[in-house]
Amino acid sequence: MAKAKTRYTCQNCGYVSPRYLGRCPNCSEWNTLVEEVQTPQKKEVAAPRTSISGTKVRPQKLNEVTTQETPRVSTSLGELDRVLGGGIVPGSLILIGGDPGIGKSTLLLQLSGQLANQAGKVLYVSGEESATQIKMRANRLKVASSDFYLYPETDMASIRQEISDLKPDYVVIDSVQTMQEPDMNSAVGSVAQIREVTATLMQIAKTNGITIFIVGHVTKGGAIAGPKILEHMVDTVLYFEGDQNQLFRMLRAVKNRFGSTNEIGIFEMRQTGLAEVLNPSEIFLQERMPGATGSAVVVAMEGTRPLLAEIQALITPTAFGNAKRTTTGLNQNRVSLIMAVLEKRVGLLLQNQDAYLKAAGGLKLDEPAIDLALAMSIVSSYRDQETQPTDSFIGEIGLTGEIRRVNHIEQRVIEAAKLGFKRVFVPKNNLDGWVPPAEIEVVGVSTLRQAVKLVFS
Repeated sequence: MAKAKTRYTCQNCGYVSPRYLGRCPNCSEWNTLVEEVQTPQKKEVAAPRTSISGTKVRPQKLNEVTTQETPRVSTSLGELDRVLGGGIVPGSLILIGGDPGIGKSTLLLQLSGQLANQAGKVLYVSGEESATQIKMRANRLKVASSDFYLYPETDMASIRQEISDLKPDYVVIDSVQTMQEPDMNSAVGSVAQIREVTATLMQIAKTNGITIFIVGHVTKGGAIAGPKILEHMVDTVLYFEGDQNQLFRMLRAVKNRFGSTNEIGIFEMRQTGLAEVLNPSEIFLQERMPGATGSAVVVAMEGTRPLLAEIQALITPTAFGNAKRTTTGLNQNRVSLIMAVLEKRVGLLLQNQDAYLKAAGGLKLDEPAIDLALAMSIVSSYRDQETQPTDSFIGEIGLTGEIRRVNHIEQRVIEAAKLGFKRVFVPKNNLDGWVPPAEIEVVGVSTLRQAVKLVFS
């Protein structure tokens, strides 16, 4: 009988070492190598892949492959459809990650109930909760259907058998870190287990046309736990973001083979579950304090959606030798760059000022078009002068102080006009080739100094 071998695998990056190391030489993380026992097995010729109906997968000529697109399945959650690129693609493998308690299971339970009522049979596999616990949450969310099946199991052999017997249209795996391939000797949640479980689920999805949703845990750094190959294997990677102290949750696509990765879906967590936020701009601005200094409104783009958000700044004299720069929801390097341009091109003495900036409402803004609003909020707080409540700002700032053109200017201006803003500052070069709406004044500016003079004159 062959002798079992021991190896050590990094749970963060998948690096394999023949001996134990305190620090992984590949990713430099400490105490991530876990012992795994390998039992040599007799090599067998793998059987050809077959579908649930028993049809074997065969090679096809390129000109014989049909190009007719399978219609997407639309859900009752329009925000989810937006992020997925227009709906669910049958036979796709979708990974959803997020912090503990953020609402991943709630979102998938609501989605499963809607799909079972509208689009087919759903199998919900849970490795973390019993059927009774899921039923209690389903009652609270008012989820019920005769085609909705619960299966609390972690053994992949049993799950494959149930999928073969039940023939569902949709499968939910909650979560992939709790699933176990019985043929492998490594621990549950290890790199090898996650890789094999995901490979099995991918084969089931692609061979049988079953859409599979996978819940993935995240590390303390915010990345999905397990090997990076997990994200490479799936078709779509969604991140469910938000603060547990806030009501709003944001669903972002960081990988999507069937749509854009720039879209964002916004939900509100309520007692009865997750509700769509159809007009997020109005909600993010409703608590804006009139007459407050250090506040400016920007029209940012999240995919194809224009989104109005408030940028707040607090500029105070520093009490120590080095000025502090603190940001929330904004790129700190971008803030430092804008402050340097303001000091050099506008003449503001900011080197001895502490700066605290944030995007209100828990948003994360990181596009060039927010530069002008950033600068206006900083100037407003520094001079203790408020911006007009009906003003909004769009534009990228260059290092020489020029205001550079941005994309989707028409959609941004129209969205500002819809929410009652009377004036919007835009790059002067963006005024060519289109007619602004009559209900809003569009002011073109070419330099940062000119914009500051017009806003605070």
